[in-house]
Amino acid sequence: MARIPDGFIDDLLARTDIVEVIGARVPLKRQGKEYSARCPFHDERSPSFWVSPTKQFYHCFGCGAHGTAISFLMNYDRLEFLDAVDELAKRVGVEVPRDTRARNENSDTQDLIHALEAAQRFFLRQYSTSGKAQGYLDNRGVSIDIRDRFGIGYAPDGFNGLRDALGTDERRLKLLDRAGLLSKNDSGRVYDKFRDRVMFPIHDRRGRVIAFGGRVLDKDDGPKYLNSPETPLFHKGRELYGLWQVRQTHNKIPRLIVVEGYMDVIALFQHGVDTAVATLGTATTPDHAELLFRNAADVYFCFDGDRAGRGAAWKAVESVLPRMKDGRQAFFLFLPEGEDPDTLVRQEGADGFDRRLQEAMPLSQFLFDSLAADVNLHTLEGKGRLAERAKPLLTQIPDGAFADLMQQRLTELTGVGARAASPQTHVPAQRASAAQRPAATPKRSLVRSAIALLLQKPALAAALEPPYGFARLNQPGVDLLVEIVDVVQQRPEISTGALLEHFAEHAQIGALQKLASQSLPGNEEHLQREFLDAIEQLQKQTVVQRLDELQAQQRDGGLGDAEKRELLALLQMRAGLQRAQ
Repeated sequence: MARIPDGFIDDLLARTDIVEVIGARVPLKRQGKEYSARCPFHDERSPSFWVSPTKQFYHCFGCGAHGTAISFLMNYDRLEFLDAVDELAKRVGVEVPRDTRARNENSDTQDLIHALEAAQRFFLRQYSTSGKAQGYLDNRGVSIDIRDRFGIGYAPDGFNGLRDALGTDERRLKLLDRAGLLSKNDSGRVYDKFRDRVMFPIHDRRGRVIAFGGRVLDKDDGPKYLNSPETPLFHKGRELYGLWQVRQTHNKIPRLIVVEGYMDVIALFQHGVDTAVATLGTATTPDHAELLFRNAADVYFCFDGDRAGRGAAWKAVESVLPRMKDGRQAFFLFLPEGEDPDTLVRQEGADGFDRRLQEAMPLSQFLFDSLAADVNLHTLEGKGRLAERAKPLLTQIPDGAFADLMQQRLTELTGVGARAASPQTHVPAQRASAAQRPAATPKRSLVRSAIALLLQKPALAAALEPPYGFARLNQPGVDLLVEIVDVVQQRPEISTGALLEHFAEHAQIGALQKLASQSLPGNEEHLQREFLDAIEQLQKQTVVQRLDELQAQQRDGGLGDAEKRELLALLQMRAGLQRAQ
């Protein structure tokens, strides 16, 4: 992938008017220095989506969506990172820099893309003259419009049709081979991988053909389906057949329905169910789950009701659980024996299929039902077994309401996690009143205050010079504070939004988002004084901490000469600090 310098990203975001980018897609209303709207990423009645032009940052207090203009385009327009960067660069009239290696990689990628596009044109030409392929799709009830929308073609019978048409020299042959279009036998003979098959092009998220799937016309020819092998462009565990077509059909995808085969997707589209996608001959992977939820909050998995189907459903559960942020939903539809989405939608139509989806099993029910299938919940032993099975799975769910509810459900089933009733049955009125009073809001720690101020105004870190004395302080959050200061020192023009983007994968990103979304009182001078005061207090705490360590070491076994000098210097420093107060 092309490596774009951090400095360019910071400059691009500084040049970009995030209000203009989001306002072109979502109606924004000015609220003081910021703008608000109903969130485009979840359904809500009152606005909880805020855009800050000074921080170059958006945040939804309802669903937690947040980020910069780049991440907004990725999530709203469903662009890849590089495409979103290119889009913003065009808006402000700058060229995206890429190093020499990246340019070479891009050139190689383009050669493969061109080879696959040429193959697609070849398969379409062959289809236009093949009564056999056209008859097959006629018999399956596939309309001309759907054939065109999915670019369905035909690979002719014979071993050299594609090779002879496109592999006119050694370089082209190598490209076709790297694109997964050729095979080689034990004797070294090279021939077409796909022969006498209806061809389904597989598109990436930019609409480019990156691979193919082929279905036999004669069921005795087998295998029934044949997919392109893994290539530099195609990784089956990361792609979903039909997602490109779903994106072209919907500006906001209401739900995604995951099925197993190409023809299931085609049949569902044919009958008006136009949100279907298929995995490509593999179980649902974590990359699939992330891709699904990035495009829709509700995902329905359709599997056979047999043992294999339920096994595939469990694989999906394992991939989905770590991505079940609040607001996301996963459902499982198990089909009657001998049926698939293709046959069902033909028999029952879109309305009938939709009714089945409405009755699909929620992930929570499927998970607990599966774990308890061979457990006797009428015994303590059985409840203990279910709890032990469920605990490691529930810990994978991101913190939030859904995680709490799943833990609550486990408690309902097993009793594990329920608080024991207090043996004290009578509480004096005065004590009860005190217990019922809400606890005072804890005062924000100095570390948290410093981080909050930096997120409001990253440039405050410019006043600090390394090494930072407070970095040795043994307190929660100090390491994160040091990381933030380091990033700002290296990228002095970084905005709040870009800073949060840098820490997008950090374990504390949720806390950082909340701190960044707050509005702190005071002008820039006031914020700087408050920040430097917090740092000074942390420095003092560091001195006290180190003094305690050295004095404890002195009591236990004595100090070396260097440590004695350090202790003396710290005692003098503390005395000076006390006089200055």
